[in-house]
Amino acid sequence: MNLAIFDLDNTLIGGDSDYLWGKFLVEKELVDPILYERENQHFYDEYKAGTLDIYDFLEFSLAPLSKHSITTLNKLHDEFIQDKIEEIWLPKAEALLAQHRQNNDFLLIITATNHFVTAPIAKKLAVDDIIATMPEQINNQYTGKVLGIPCFQEGKVERLNLWLKEHDYSLDNSHFYSDSINDLPLLLKVSHPVAVDPDEKLEQYAKEQQWPIISLRD
Repeated sequence: MNLAIFDLDNTLIGGDSDYLWGKFLVEKELVDPILYERENQHFYDEYKAGTLDIYDFLEFSLAPLSKHSITTLNKLHDEFIQDKIEEIWLPKAEALLAQHRQNNDFLLIITATNHFVTAPIAKKLAVDDIIATMPEQINNQYTGKVLGIPCFQEGKVERLNLWLKEHDYSLDNSHFYSDSINDLPLLLKVSHPVAVDPDEKLEQYAKEQQWPIISLRD
């Protein structure tokens, strides 16, 4: 089996789940609306520009998880899927996953967005596994801190390498689909890099390298 690796946000779904989770928290009045909305947009703009300090962002984005029980958070996430994720669902993304599934590839999502937000989305997409930034838990309660290496930029390569040591796969004949210049370190590691509805910087680089550029949007 070959690896088919996918970024999640703005690749397999038509938006950014981390950003949308922040908006959802604001709308549910679970965070300070003015402060959180401003900071959420600030960090998202930095991400798109490729200048995000991942640790600063995680300190901000994981803090709300520490304020609620796992049971409450899971109920909120069910609402989040209905309110924010279903409307950015991409049938063409599901078709692409089905194509790789038919080829007997192993389907792996690798995402900078934290595991709490993304694992249910990955399950809905029926992929085989997910590598995501891990929020720390102690005694079944989120602490608001990150556990281990954030799955961002070079961190995606590091986390994937750790995953490969524990699984019987390699990057031989592998694919990686992404929209973001932040994922360039991993795009350079796979056999078949593919730019999906890419940002301006990635689109330019992909054209220079003659990489495939596809769209999964309607």
